Amino acid sequence: MAERTGGRVLIDALRINGIDMAFGVPGESYLAALDALYDVRAALRFVVCRQEGGAAFMAEAYGKLTGRPGVCFATRGPGACNASIGVHTAFQDSTPMLLLLGQVERSAREREAFQEVEFRQMFAPLAKWVAEVDSPQRIPEMVNRAVSTCLSGRPGPVVLTFPEDVLSERCTVADLRPTQPAAAAPDDAALQRLRDLLAGAERPLLIVGGGGWTAQAGADVLRFAAASGLPVATSFRCQDYVDNRHDHYVGDVGIAIDPALARRVRDADLIIALGPRLGEITTQGYTLLDLPVPRQRLVHIHPGAEELNRVYQPDLAIVAALPQAARALAALEPVDGGRWAGWRAAGRADYEASLTPRPQPGGVDMGQVMTWLRDRLPDDTILCNGAGNYTGWIHRCYRFRRFRTQLAPTAGAMGYGVPAAVAAKLVQPERVVVAFAGDGCFQMTGQELATAVQYRLPIVVLVINNGMFGTIRMHQERAHPGRVIASDLTNPDFARLAEAHGAAGRVVEETAAFPEAFEEALRADRPTLLELRVSPESLTTTRTLSDIRAAALTPAAR
Repeated sequence: MAERTGGRVLIDALRINGIDMAFGVPGESYLAALDALYDVRAALRFVVCRQEGGAAFMAEAYGKLTGRPGVCFATRGPGACNASIGVHTAFQDSTPMLLLLGQVERSAREREAFQEVEFRQMFAPLAKWVAEVDSPQRIPEMVNRAVSTCLSGRPGPVVLTFPEDVLSERCTVADLRPTQPAAAAPDDAALQRLRDLLAGAERPLLIVGGGGWTAQAGADVLRFAAASGLPVATSFRCQDYVDNRHDHYVGDVGIAIDPALARRVRDADLIIALGPRLGEITTQGYTLLDLPVPRQRLVHIHPGAEELNRVYQPDLAIVAALPQAARALAALEPVDGGRWAGWRAAGRADYEASLTPRPQPGGVDMGQVMTWLRDRLPDDTILCNGAGNYTGWIHRCYRFRRFRTQLAPTAGAMGYGVPAAVAAKLVQPERVVVAFAGDGCFQMTGQELATAVQYRLPIVVLVINNGMFGTIRMHQERAHPGRVIASDLTNPDFARLAEAHGAAGRVVEETAAFPEAFEEALRADRPTLLELRVSPESLTTTRTLSDIRAAALTPAAR
């Protein structure tokens, strides 16, 4: 047990627990940890970012892609506040993540010292656990507990803070072996009860979602569905959990849900919810299922016991990690699904029909763009996006074929797409990575394009520019027609901005010009930004801005 700084003990504890990459903005409060990283920089790569919000999004995306905790380093005060958006995203998306914060020295605590914040209070509602490490000897213990907490039950973020002198102090302490989080599995009685409920159903529907999934779990779910003829839907931004080409897949239960699928959820007599929390988005504002007792029979399977019976009272609640639950369902004796074969086939037909986009006004038709990308991109392409109405075309028109090809925040955070694409290309450099961002969305974290340039990451960024915050404009036109305020944007020339960063940039003003521009971007050896100039009228996948305004101004609407 050689004497080490607390910073070196921290870095060694991360490496022991399988962490091979971290994201952050350097800060003086954790210089000792940065110094320790120097000696192991080939084994634990530190990716220097431009703003802690972008770094935290990258760590969250890393957690989604790998199933291991994504690590973000940030300094005290301002750095921590910037990084909080990624912590909130990881919490709502059930993603394992570690935020490691520098803090003021122990002797200065509780004096509102320079950039001091009480992080246990600040992050309490945003993380699974928040703690301050007050001694370098306790670092191995605390890191192991943090990693275990990230991965156990419902995955999520943990925040650890380190006073500056704890990281610089030298100590002698033993390392611990890697933590081994426990995973619950469904018992035989629960599985038999689930099978009995399914055997008595006429219109069952399986909805998969939540955090903690694996590619094998998705394959097991489809085996279970195929054996009993079950229709399968996915919750918001979990479309890549199962192959959308499978003839049992019937669509995603998310924002702007296909009306036919919404009716199918309401008309189902049994819903098996495997993983989703059944939150506001999945239930369309808690309307698809009655509160607190749904009219449908409900089987709710979730890795977090605290989530079961939280909103809805199920007929059967099962606490289980999702890979273990999916494996058990795949091994379950099948139920004859002949009586709901027509129900499933109709759901599939509705989904297939929804893939055909409606023509859009203006030079660039996003429906046609997404249809072309759907047919062109390799199955393992990773699509990243933030939040905004532009995402509707991704969700509606694209078919996800492989697990973890969709990186998107269920928390609805803007600015996620570009940082997530950076992390994705670092983790999976052999795969095509495409980031989507609205003009408002891009400008929240677009400076991370410089990070992509620095690390020579040939990602493709599509900026959908309609000159406004489209989602807010849509709500204003619906609720306050004729009183639009604070949603218009005066934008830079995004292509030239990309070139100033050292990336390639190009403006696309016609749908016909997109394929050639995109193919050129794929051939580039550096990041490429394509600015797609779309009409403000092209506001949603189904209705134009004028349509929405006219409907709001009719006497019946008023």
